[in-house]
Amino acid sequence: MTTFALVLALSACATTAPAPPRNGHEPEPDEKTADVDPLLSQAGVPHKVVAEAFITAATPADNIDSPASWRSADGKRWLIATGKATDKLVVYDGDSGKSVRSVGGPGTELGQMQRPNGIAVIDNYALVVERDNHRVQMFQLPDLKPLLVFGGDDLKQPYGLWVRAQKDSYEVIVSDNYMSPQNGDLPPPLAQLGERFKRYQLRRVPGGWQARLMGVFGDTGEAGAIRIAESVFGDVGNDRLLVAEEDVATGTRIREYGLDGQYRGRDIGAGLFKAQAEGMALARCADGSGYWIATDQFKDRSLFHVFDRDTLEHVGAFAGGKTANTDGVWLDQSASARFPQGVFYAVDDDQAVAAFDWRDIARALSLRDCRAP
Repeated sequence: MTTFALVLALSACATTAPAPPRNGHEPEPDEKTADVDPLLSQAGVPHKVVAEAFITAATPADNIDSPASWRSADGKRWLIATGKATDKLVVYDGDSGKSVRSVGGPGTELGQMQRPNGIAVIDNYALVVERDNHRVQMFQLPDLKPLLVFGGDDLKQPYGLWVRAQKDSYEVIVSDNYMSPQNGDLPPPLAQLGERFKRYQLRRVPGGWQARLMGVFGDTGEAGAIRIAESVFGDVGNDRLLVAEEDVATGTRIREYGLDGQYRGRDIGAGLFKAQAEGMALARCADGSGYWIATDQFKDRSLFHVFDRDTLEHVGAFAGGKTANTDGVWLDQSASARFPQGVFYAVDDDQAVAAFDWRDIARALSLRDCRAP
């Protein structure tokens, strides 16, 4: 599975030593051990504390990265998370956090995965980005039957994705965090960042599904380029695509693009993010208003900034009692007996998923009523 000027106190983070590979996988940019990891306890960022509704049982061997959720026809909620080190999807009960099952395993065949990162659920489908297979895989819910893989000819180091429904198809935007071998495996020169994002059309055809690459985009200017790309999320109602710039060296932040892929010239939350911009989610209210939630990945406890959907002004921030080092997040606004106004999920320290009752978040930050459309 998301604006901010780098403080001088964190300048040491620019020098890193690679962490050892997990389960044979090369580490990601945000998994390299920094000389000094930024801590929320030392950052002095005003925030509220919101207690977690639950945290799933820790499974460090999985290296959990990103969550998504799905509701069955009978109302049962599933929470699905990617396990990067075990190359599988881990499924929990979305209202209790209890383990349900896991699917997948290492490999290149349909149904197998290599380093699954971002995940998105839309209708009765789950789409999963596989970094080391350089592709996206589509699964049918509820049986998690693999249907299709795509992007293998185009993607180099994919991480995150955002999916939206169109008239007779789905549009899938995938972030591609290719690095530069000629530059010590650092981000490429600006001129080479024009393909940071790939846009696909996914549609049903006789006998199955078909995916087509529809275009690539990425700003190549000093102000709008994305040096380290992962989290991406869109807001159709405001013709807006938010992309997280995770490069600490130049100042981690969120940039505003249009759905056409053009940089809008605005960064969100500059000066607020002190660690690393990560996963994002959008709360859509019935009256067209809403809230963005964007993660600041502190190592001791993650901070979640909240912005107004329309103006992108900062509304406040909250942290859990324990949840830390968050990569992906997901907001499910559907109502259940356990979560009448929805639930916000956030990965906890690469090994579990935390759930926050939206009512608790809204109460802590004095948010207006935001029932789903």
